[in-house]
Amino acid sequence: MNFTFRAAISLTLAAGLSPSLAADQPFTALQSAFKEHCIKCHGKDGKVKGKVDLLALKSNGDLLARPELLEALLGVLEDREMPPKDEPLLPETKRMQMIGQVEAKLQSILKTHPFEPTPIRRMNRFQYNNAVVDLLELDREIFRLNERLMRRRDNYFRPDTGKMPARVKVSSRPLSKDIDNQRPEGFRGVASFPQDKRAEHGFDNRADHLTLSPLLMESFLKLSQTIAESPDLNARECRSWNWLFTEPAETTGEGETKTREEDIRNRIRKLLRRAFRRPADPDTFARFAGYAEEQLASGASIEQTMRTVVGAILGMPEFLYLYESPDPRIPGKQGHERQRIDDFELATRLAQFFWSSIPDDPLLDLAESGQLSNPVTLGGQIDRMLNDRRSSRFCDNFPSQWLQLDRLITSVPDPKMFPRFYHSDGYRMSMHMMAEPLLLFETVYIENRSVVELINPDFTWQSSMLDAIYAGHFKGHHQLNVQDFQRKPLTDPRRGGIITNAAVMTMTATPTRTQPITRGAWVNAVIFNDPPEPPPADVPPLPEVSEETPSELTIRERLAAHRKREDCAGCHDKIDPFGFALENFGPTGFWRDKYENGREVDVSGVLFNQYEFSNVVEFKELILKEKQRFIRGFTAHLLSYALGRKLGLADAPTLNSITAKAMAGQDGMRAVLKSIAMSEPFLHKNTLAIAPKKKSHEQK
Repeated sequence: MNFTFRAAISLTLAAGLSPSLAADQPFTALQSAFKEHCIKCHGKDGKVKGKVDLLALKSNGDLLARPELLEALLGVLEDREMPPKDEPLLPETKRMQMIGQVEAKLQSILKTHPFEPTPIRRMNRFQYNNAVVDLLELDREIFRLNERLMRRRDNYFRPDTGKMPARVKVSSRPLSKDIDNQRPEGFRGVASFPQDKRAEHGFDNRADHLTLSPLLMESFLKLSQTIAESPDLNARECRSWNWLFTEPAETTGEGETKTREEDIRNRIRKLLRRAFRRPADPDTFARFAGYAEEQLASGASIEQTMRTVVGAILGMPEFLYLYESPDPRIPGKQGHERQRIDDFELATRLAQFFWSSIPDDPLLDLAESGQLSNPVTLGGQIDRMLNDRRSSRFCDNFPSQWLQLDRLITSVPDPKMFPRFYHSDGYRMSMHMMAEPLLLFETVYIENRSVVELINPDFTWQSSMLDAIYAGHFKGHHQLNVQDFQRKPLTDPRRGGIITNAAVMTMTATPTRTQPITRGAWVNAVIFNDPPEPPPADVPPLPEVSEETPSELTIRERLAAHRKREDCAGCHDKIDPFGFALENFGPTGFWRDKYENGREVDVSGVLFNQYEFSNVVEFKELILKEKQRFIRGFTAHLLSYALGRKLGLADAPTLNSITAKAMAGQDGMRAVLKSIAMSEPFLHKNTLAIAPKKKSHEQK
């Protein structure tokens, strides 16, 4: 991607100037280029590769009516994927002209293009737990959360200090036995509902995945009651106990007595506003207040009454569901245009993004006064939230899903081939591997370092076992349940960062060998947010090699047949260079120069269709050279997570803008997060209902 050129076009259009390659340039210029270089495969004699018929585009209007095609054209031109290798090269001057023409046309469309709608959805399990904890001001979780792959010991997460300690203690429940060695996790009598699955190439907060079956609804209703009735909801565990559950003292102020009923009504009003993320409507408030008064009048205690009220609130749709409605005051065709979210919806989006929870009272106060959306106020609140220790939930949730580290849990290298991967009682090295990329992410977040340091930091986090893995020896005693990690300078340029670490290398391998295709697909999807298409169904798996069936071929040679297929070659050209670049890292992350059969490991390749490399250090240097690709891909992941939906074309200008600012120096992690929370997609909604998918002929 020629980022500088593309950014210049974007800025010129934003300034209202008329660049030489403006959006209204005659369509004939592009049409001529299509006919000269493209229609051989895309339109001539009925040949339509990739279902793209450029010969069918007869006018400028035809092209403007297909923004998805414009985006695809832009991508293949920027990455030099078209024309294909067996065709004459597109002259550089003409390629840049075409990029400018397509980009300008796309920019003119996306100014008013609607954002993707976010359907009504329930909270996922992680959000629900945090919302209950914050609503009732609890000191521990209500149920076990295996979504939290790394557990912090000694409560070291203090973002307001801007500094990570030099040593930390962590553990991993999904990869070990009970590691807390303290009080049991979760409230007695409370059983959680099933863990929510991560969307393919997405996150577990994707709205279109968070449906509610009758069985799950029943689980939620039961859950709300068991939380309210749990003996662990008590004065010791609940910081809201005094204002929520204790008998009020009658007080006199300004000549009036504050009655018991008034006190209860104020408690319910405060509780409902927190739970519903906005003041409750008068009828709902009246029902809750009336019920509480009836209970008290019949002899029930304050504690009994409020426990019942809490249980009812936790089962209310207004608590469980996240939704945004059209503003009836906005004229026009509802649901088909961008609408500004209101301040309460903004408070909820902020809390879900940074805390995976509900807004706190300061956010709700500002929303109720209509001040939250003021840019200065909003910026200040974002800074406050990022400095709050509740932002640890963002570091618990986003990086592990983004990096797909849950795959490490099911990674089981062959015990015969890799006996040192395992310890007594089934403990695995992966307990230590898991923490390394997560601690790196936390450090970049807490210290507001450049997001590029996720790829190439000058430090790393290592335990004694990780030292042993990377050094190739496994002598000595290694901690199992709780691991002591130390921050160390990184002296080996082959290692470090979120790509070249033992966790990623292990989880992208089979039990017996590395998988260059899997690793390459991971890099495309995670690092550049460009996941490849699934392979054709008739592609056979690569046979495993064992002592009984040895192979004299390298993996590159054995996979050559896949790349010869015409329907596979396009994807392999994008995937293979990333996967083979990592072949020096064995199936458990150790370094190797030769395969088991004695053949040299060949990692050479061509990156982005233009840069040659011969080793992993050169590979990482090229990724840094094209760091805008990573920044844009990382920003896209963050934006999708923040919005709880897949991204659409209308989000592209925001991605380009944030990437441009990062390339200009505003690349600190918190600066990027703040830019997302103040972006057009984050501040707007589209409430257009999702149309049901049409059945195919085979389904009818």
